[in-house]
Amino acid sequence: MTVFLFDAISQLMFKNDDIDISKRFFLKRCLYNSLVFCSASLFHLVGCKREGNAKDTRGPGVYVPSYMKLHKNGELKKRGEKLWARMESCNLCPRECRANRLKGERGFCHSNARLQISGFHAHFGEEAPLVGVGGSGAIFLTNCSLRCVFCINWEISQEGIGSETDIENFAQIMLQLQKIGCHNINIVTPTHYSPHILLAIDKAVSLGLHLPIVYNTCGWERLDVLKELDGVVDIYLPDFKYANPNMAEKYSSGASTYPEITKKAILEMHRQVGVAVPSKDGIIYRGLIIRHLVMPNGVAGTKEIMEWIANYLPKDTYINIMSQYTPVYKAKDYPEISRRITKKEYAQAVTWAKEAGLTRLDIQGYRF
Repeated sequence: MTVFLFDAISQLMFKNDDIDISKRFFLKRCLYNSLVFCSASLFHLVGCKREGNAKDTRGPGVYVPSYMKLHKNGELKKRGEKLWARMESCNLCPRECRANRLKGERGFCHSNARLQISGFHAHFGEEAPLVGVGGSGAIFLTNCSLRCVFCINWEISQEGIGSETDIENFAQIMLQLQKIGCHNINIVTPTHYSPHILLAIDKAVSLGLHLPIVYNTCGWERLDVLKELDGVVDIYLPDFKYANPNMAEKYSSGASTYPEITKKAILEMHRQVGVAVPSKDGIIYRGLIIRHLVMPNGVAGTKEIMEWIANYLPKDTYINIMSQYTPVYKAKDYPEISRRITKKEYAQAVTWAKEAGLTRLDIQGYRF
C-alpha cells in the first residue's frame, strides 16, 4: 500500500483537513508518492479502523523496547504528564519562549498544545539499517523550534502544513505503521511535541505496540527533557548541523547555542542508548545515529564536527555524512549557501571523517 493511502488515512483520522497546500508542496508530494509506490508495492494495509489489542506475532529472542517496562509500572504516562505541564510556560526546547501553550498561545515553534501531524508512511529513504524491507514508520510532526533558512521540509516545519489530531489518533497511527510491517516508529521533528509522544506511546503500548522508537531530531535538545526520554527512545537520530555558533545564529533563527547544546545532547543520547550496531538481520534496534549535512563553503564546520565526535564518542559511532544539501526556502537570500555542494566538498568531508579515525561511516556518494 502506498503513501497515497496513508495520506488519505491521515485526512480521515485527523480533525481538520481545510489546509491550504501550496502547488509546489502538492507536486513534490505527488512525485514522492510515485517513487514510494515502486518501493512499497509488496506491502498492504488492511482497512483503516480503530485497532483493538494488536496480536504480537514476534518470535522468541526478539528485541523488546524498554518502554514496555515504563508503561507497565505507570512511569511512561507520568513522564508524559510531567512534560505536558511544562507547556503552561513552555521550556521544552532551548528557546524557552515561555508561551502558555495550554491556553492556546503559540510558542517560537508556532505550536500550541494541540498536536499537528503533516503525514505518515513507510519511509524507504532513511538509513538502510532503519529501512530494512518494511520501511521506517515515519510520522512527520508539524512546526519546528530551530527554523533553518534552508529547511528542505519548510512547508511543514515553518509554514505549518498539517492536520490537528489527538493522542488517541497518534497512537493509532503507530499501530497502523506496525501493522504494515515497518521496523520502527520514526518520529520526525519531535522536540516541541515530546509530551504528546510519550502519552501516545503509552496508549499505543496498551494496544500492542512493540516497535523501537526513533527520535528524529535536529539535535538541539534540552538535557532535562532528554532525561525524561531515557528508557523510552530506542534509537536517537540527531542532526549535528554546525560547529560554529555564528553559523547557527545566522541560518537557524538566532540559535547561537546550537553547537554547545547539541554536543551535550548527543553525549546524553549516547549515554542512554550506546553505539548503533546492526543486528544479524541488518536492522538497528537501539543506538545513536548522527547525521551531518555537508554544506557549501564550509558553513557546517564538518572537520571540527568529525574531530569532536572522534574525541568524545567511540570511533565506531554511526555517522551518516549527507550530500543532499539543496538551496531551498530562503537559502537563495544567502549567497554562500545558495548552491549545491561540489564533489570535492563531499569527498573532503569523508576524508576528514576517516582522518579523525571514525570507522562506521554511511557514505552516500555524490547526488548531483
